[in-house]
Amino acid sequence: MNTQPQKPDPQAKPALPDWLSLAGAVAVVTGGGTHLGLAMATALAELGATIYLLGRRADVVQASAATLQAQGRDAYAVSADAADEVAVEKVVQDIVQRHGRLDIMVCNAGGGVGTAMAPHIPVADLEATLRQNVTTTLACAQSAARAMMARQQGAIITIGSLHATLGSDPRLYAPGYRRSTQSYHAAKGAILNLTRALACELAQYGITVNCLSPGQIPKPGLNAFTRENFRNMVPLGRLGEPADLKGAVALFASPAGRWITGQNLTVDGGWSAW
Repeated sequence: MNTQPQKPDPQAKPALPDWLSLAGAVAVVTGGGTHLGLAMATALAELGATIYLLGRRADVVQASAATLQAQGRDAYAVSADAADEVAVEKVVQDIVQRHGRLDIMVCNAGGGVGTAMAPHIPVADLEATLRQNVTTTLACAQSAARAMMARQQGAIITIGSLHATLGSDPRLYAPGYRRSTQSYHAAKGAILNLTRALACELAQYGITVNCLSPGQIPKPGLNAFTRENFRNMVPLGRLGEPADLKGAVALFASPAGRWITGQNLTVDGGWSAW
């Protein structure tokens, strides 16, 4: 009889520990078709969750879902406006009817409206930016919470920003470059404190609510002047990439973060440390 221990297969993927695995979990990522949303959705899918990518552009979320499916992931596309609470509620109800559960909601949809800077910001720009960010976050968080309460568990993740707690130095930007407006700063700051309030309200139902605040993770096309200035502000010496959010979203979404709630995790390479 051969009593020699078998060598591990170098091609075999190690099983995830229970405290990190999302096998059997169902997640929604709003704005999940591109950039940061897609990176976070991919991370959750890689941990075993069934993923719903929700976005206004059907072609975008369908293409991203197809990419995940080609990788062997359980992914679906849903076309809806995350700021429309009626539409979001229907999406959540349909998911619960299909799977019997909703475990994770990543409230990623957001953005900025307008380009005017102080002291010439139209009030309409502020109102639209608040709707696009704060209203969207609240609508999605509340629909998710109602679905999670029955099972007395769930994770809601909001998306803040480096600019939720810090202002923008205009000297870092190339002339004419569209930087974050004061309306955007206000909206992201509101999301941060909304997260804390929701965490306190929903803790009694076993639901955690945390905020993930990305630093400078630019989309393609950032001009060289601004890129270099941004890089010089980061102690780790480089700009962020969408994949840099994977570990943070995994922490908040998985059993590893089950005793973490009402917190803000800034993923910025150290920018906010000085």
